[in-house]
Amino acid sequence: MRKAVLPEDLRGVHIHFVGIKGTGMAALTEILFNRGAVITGSDVSERFYTDEILEKLGLKALPFSKDNITDSVQLVIYSSAYNAEKNPDLAEAEKKGVPCLLYTEALGAYSERAYSAGICGVHGKTSTTGLTGTVLKELDLPCQVLAGSVINSFGNTCTYTSPDCKDSERHFFVAETCEYQKHFMSFCPQKIILTSVEPDHQDFYPTYEDIRDAFVEYILKLPQDGTLIYCADDKGAVETAGIAKEKRPDIQMVPYGTKADGDYRLSFCGVKNEHNSFNIASLGDFYLCVPGKHEVLDAVAAVALSCELLKIENKNPADYIENIRRGLAAFSGGKRRSEIVGRGKTKNGISVIVMDDYGHHPTAVKTTLSGYREFYSGRKIIVDFMSHTYSRTQALLSEFASSFTGADEIILHKIYSSARENAADFSITGKTLYEKTREHFENVHYFEEILDASGFVLSLLEEPLDSKKYPDGYLLVTMGAGDNWKLGKEILKSLEQ
Repeated sequence: MRKAVLPEDLRGVHIHFVGIKGTGMAALTEILFNRGAVITGSDVSERFYTDEILEKLGLKALPFSKDNITDSVQLVIYSSAYNAEKNPDLAEAEKKGVPCLLYTEALGAYSERAYSAGICGVHGKTSTTGLTGTVLKELDLPCQVLAGSVINSFGNTCTYTSPDCKDSERHFFVAETCEYQKHFMSFCPQKIILTSVEPDHQDFYPTYEDIRDAFVEYILKLPQDGTLIYCADDKGAVETAGIAKEKRPDIQMVPYGTKADGDYRLSFCGVKNEHNSFNIASLGDFYLCVPGKHEVLDAVAAVALSCELLKIENKNPADYIENIRRGLAAFSGGKRRSEIVGRGKTKNGISVIVMDDYGHHPTAVKTTLSGYREFYSGRKIIVDFMSHTYSRTQALLSEFASSFTGADEIILHKIYSSARENAADFSITGKTLYEKTREHFENVHYFEEILDASGFVLSLLEEPLDSKKYPDGYLLVTMGAGDNWKLGKEILKSLEQ
């Protein structure tokens, strides 16, 4: 397959995306479309939430076919899920000699032509990117932001492009960058946010040291006097930053969090009226409308990066405090990130919030539920969790089993497998996690299939509720990287009847 170079001037360049409905692919489509490229794309017929993003651009995914590679196609960008051996579009591009770029390579190539910042970490990448973009919307900086999910405050898309970006000779590009298979090594950052480092993706990083060293390698891509903004409250991030500093003393280290010294030291001020209040040492008081201390940490990271970008333009962050405050207040999460799917009422008139969250690592599960417990203190919390990948579940079984603190009722299912692993290679099942979780919690229930739990959930919602302990009603959370979000939709449908 002929390797490609992303053209400097994208205006009028016909680019065909293979696997255009992927979250990252749809987001890059938006970015390149806004730079003037002519876009076509192909994918499966099943409808995804990214179809709405494409439709806003006037695009529709075509079925995979060699006929998609017309003589006008100058470049093909493709998802790692596809190759020329099985995909007709890529096979035809190879036959015709049309240059092709893998998604991560294209993203990396685009990052080279801007002042780029990469947001990385095992947890919090998407929220931090969304928060950064929402703050930057309030600042007079030419910028583009690419997140790994739909962000409500971007206008229900994955990207934000400032009005003056097209006319600016130089712009800032902020993107979520992924550690899996070292995908972030294609990115060319001037600044990096590191939210957290701990074991994950055990199929690729068998040990903690493996994944830690990958983050170190990424940080070392920073140019002379580049900046690492890292979470001082995360042990892995602190260790990773320390190793990088030993190897590259020139890198500017900017810590944030409650354990940080300097401008971005955080103080939590509590939760009131479903608002998270907090203080940033150099800037003052702020609040978020989303639950969880982990979201506040992400917000401080976003503020730190935004302020550091202002400084590059010789602007004083202190002059933009109200703008930053407006940006943080406007953030309401993103797709599958503490997303309120809907609200309903039981037959007895009791309020029910149905929420969906992508948390699929024990730390994410624990911190997210803890945030809900504090934020929604007057609600009984029912969590429906579906573990993703056999390798992760097996490696972190004990951590998963003890992660549901904060939930009043716990529902578990079979493991949501990955195409890159074979279930027959593992002895662990969803039942294994269920039995282990019962060692820590009493109210644990198991349903192999997702929708088999719907009747049980509805019966829970109709039980008499202690109005003193739970004056506000119920919070039903579907959590994980699987498709158990379908249960939340089913429950809402039943509540409407």
